Amino acid sequence: MTQPIRFEPGIEKIEPDERETIAGLEEQLRTILDTTSKDYGHAVRAVHAKAHGIARGTLTIAADLPPELAQGLFATPGRHEAILRLSTNAGDILDDSIDLPRGLALKILGVAGERLPGGEGTDTQDFVMVNGPAFAAPTPKAFLANLKLLAKTTDKGEGAKKLLSTLFRAVETVVEAVGGESAMLSTLGGAKPVHPLGATYYTQTPFRYGDYVAKLSLEPVSPWLKALATETVNAHGRPDANREVVRETLIEQGGTWALRVQLCTDLEKMPIENATVVWDEKASPFVTVATLDVPAQVSWEHGISDRTEDALSFSPWHGLAAHRPLGGVNRARNEPYKMSAEFRGRFNGCPIHEPAALADLPA
Repeated sequence: MTQPIRFEPGIEKIEPDERETIAGLEEQLRTILDTTSKDYGHAVRAVHAKAHGIARGTLTIAADLPPELAQGLFATPGRHEAILRLSTNAGDILDDSIDLPRGLALKILGVAGERLPGGEGTDTQDFVMVNGPAFAAPTPKAFLANLKLLAKTTDKGEGAKKLLSTLFRAVETVVEAVGGESAMLSTLGGAKPVHPLGATYYTQTPFRYGDYVAKLSLEPVSPWLKALATETVNAHGRPDANREVVRETLIEQGGTWALRVQLCTDLEKMPIENATVVWDEKASPFVTVATLDVPAQVSWEHGISDRTEDALSFSPWHGLAAHRPLGGVNRARNEPYKMSAEFRGRFNGCPIHEPAALADLPA
């Protein structure tokens, strides 16, 4: 593999009006939060509001990694408790027959090291991922334009959304048939209804990786999870179908995933500031640096999982300075995501807190 690019602050290019764009993103997320909290009498996340499962597991960092991969969190072999949350990307709680991209958030506990600003006094590392290798918008401005469209559809006719989802999925199928893919169509309800446990998830955006720059992904390893990669979920008449299928698999067998890293080797072909560019895996393949083991367990139980949902938040900006998010889209998510978590905590009377151990979560 070509020598990886070393991290330096100058690889990021901040637009002069980026602060105004971020303020606009925060305004749109607050609009979504105001709408949904009034509808439900309870505040949910402004993005990825609906969880399909929350699971507890162990992340084992591989020993004898080469120097370019033994960075940050992954510099020290060992085991960490971890929390896994599966979701879809809308900011309102929708019927699962509306086909949306899958999300996966991973929180790793007991992580020592210099923290990103705002995370002092905690020892967790978050990685937020989606089941596609690239983000739906290249820049913060495009991200804001997409979010404005999503905010306008929040709380607007679920029946209409189902019809639009069917239409968008049909169009996306045609696009796929000619070798393409539309991230925007998928975001609006044209995503293939894949099984959440069979998908491979990606950070989509770049991060500092100690001395280097990388994207990360989480890929199923267990044979029964890999077998779900081509399976779709029939949600007809089953508003919580994804939650049901996740629960069925995890309660019977649990699973194992590989946490993988793709190092940046060319800033022109693997840009920092365009989040829609898929980094070429032939030029720089994903390499496993850790494994996530989730034992058989109940992944959703009303009255318990709901409380866990309220207590937790996930953000690309919660973690080590060695894994600082990079690029405009990541910078644009920092303050708005923090605002969303604080809104939920105030509205629900349940302050968000970082668990020191899995034992801190509802039993």
